[in-house]
Amino acid sequence: MSLDEIPQDAAQTPDSAVAEAGIDGHRLLDLLEQMAVIRVTEKAAHDLFLAGLVKGTTHLAAGHEAVAVGASAALRPDDYVFATYRGHHHAMARGASPAECLAELMSKATGVCKAKGGSMHLTKASAGMLGSYAIVGAHLPMAAGAAWSARLRGTSQVAVAFFGDGATNIGAFHEALNLASVWSLPVLFVCENNLYMEYTPIGSVTAAEHPAADRAPGYRLPAEVIDGNDVVAVADAVGRAADRARSGDGPTVLEAQTYRHFGHSRTDPASYRPAGELEAWLDRDPLEVARKRLVDLGVPESEIAAAIDRASSTVADAVAEAKAADGADPAQALSDVWADGGYQWRT
Repeated sequence: MSLDEIPQDAAQTPDSAVAEAGIDGHRLLDLLEQMAVIRVTEKAAHDLFLAGLVKGTTHLAAGHEAVAVGASAALRPDDYVFATYRGHHHAMARGASPAECLAELMSKATGVCKAKGGSMHLTKASAGMLGSYAIVGAHLPMAAGAAWSARLRGTSQVAVAFFGDGATNIGAFHEALNLASVWSLPVLFVCENNLYMEYTPIGSVTAAEHPAADRAPGYRLPAEVIDGNDVVAVADAVGRAADRARSGDGPTVLEAQTYRHFGHSRTDPASYRPAGELEAWLDRDPLEVARKRLVDLGVPESEIAAAIDRASSTVADAVAEAKAADGADPAQALSDVWADGGYQWRT
């Protein structure tokens, strides 16, 4: 996608879609605050890493907030979500607190996975967040399996797999879409297309202009390319796709066009990006898009500023809480590893 294809107007999603998504000014203000919490938490994770307090690497999702928050706004609490190693935003959008996420990154006992997952494996099953996965594309068949489980149990749950553009060139992507289509599973495949496969532009190694959406017809699946920086557009599209899945009409492929503000990981300066590209996308910052929508809806600037201030305060408290937490107990390293909570029967 070239720079001139970047959406320039937050109002590109029509007012009818705003109404259909069930998002009024109060709801949108709440979504903006959620996105701000995620943004500030990502900044805190970056700073804590530089201070030597975060173990392992981190893959920040600053710039992707609208995808996670918009999708979760359209899902039910009992739906399933699967994410990639760049999954902090999805964990928090589904209910993991900034404190437990930061504690996990800092290898603290209060971490969301009790220090067993780290940045790339944030999981909160009680909230339907069934994991972040470091193996590219590996979770797409898992999402299909979760959807099959919902079908077998007779529930109306849907499973959603979020993945990067690079995963569309992985065999598991094609296998999952094929099986989901054949069995008409209640699963959504949401590609967060941020233009880069780690350091390589997706367009330089992929024949399809839209690597996820353009391949969907080959599996008889409907697809839609959406503005991944507009939380309302995401909520509208995911809501329609989820309704379709719940009604028994099967999967949908959504390709959300977005952009990461940082490099691939903490050690990547992103010097491969062409001049002006980052700045052009920063003009379409998800938080700014939401702010403009709120102003158009008549929400006072003072209320918007207060929401941003609350987000900063929430994360400041979370950082203090995570820093003060006890470190993980090495004696508990093998607990909660298997479904029965133990490990003895495996040794």
